[in-house]
Amino acid sequence: MSADASDGETAETAHSASSASRRRDKGQRMGRRPRRGGFGTNGRVSGADGPQDPTDEDACREAALTLLDYASRSSGALAERLGLKGYDAEVIDIVVGRLTELGLIDDEAYAASAVRYCIARQMGRSGTLRELSRKGVGRQIASRAVAEADGRGEFVESAYELGRKVAARTRGLDMRKRRQRLWGAGSRKGHDPDLIRQVADELFVEGADDVDGMD
Repeated sequence: MSADASDGETAETAHSASSASRRRDKGQRMGRRPRRGGFGTNGRVSGADGPQDPTDEDACREAALTLLDYASRSSGALAERLGLKGYDAEVIDIVVGRLTELGLIDDEAYAASAVRYCIARQMGRSGTLRELSRKGVGRQIASRAVAEADGRGEFVESAYELGRKVAARTRGLDMRKRRQRLWGAGSRKGHDPDLIRQVADELFVEGADDVDGMD
């Protein structure tokens, strides 16, 4: 092998080692740990072992910010995740309260967004309330957001959209079976039974497949 080739390989090896070292340094600065399921912030937090100091407010705040970077969350959901990581409840309350003051957590906006998401999936009023509760939204905020959507008639339209979809999927089946499919879907989506009955009476009758929106 020539001296030039040897020098080239040596330089390439040195460059690769330098790049790997920089990546490791960057990972350490960002507080990331390579193992699956772990979570780190400046080496103080681990998803497997928990924080070295559960009362470390700075570490708790960094953990909260990282969680918010991944996805928007309600204050309740964020507090639950931080608790699962092992932080002290009092510290969590302080951190979540401060982030709320800064506008980084907005339960009202989060609830409104979650309601829109539920309606887009043809969910009903009670189904949406369950989903908001599951996402950690407080009862009062959830009820207010759902009531506002209900006042705009959005759950009625959601039920009719669900009815149109079920009608399209069940075209050609016995009418009794079609209505049963609608009842099942409406129940799973959390729609009011009276509203589903109204949709069934309008869309699931002989000749209804010929109306606009059913083709």
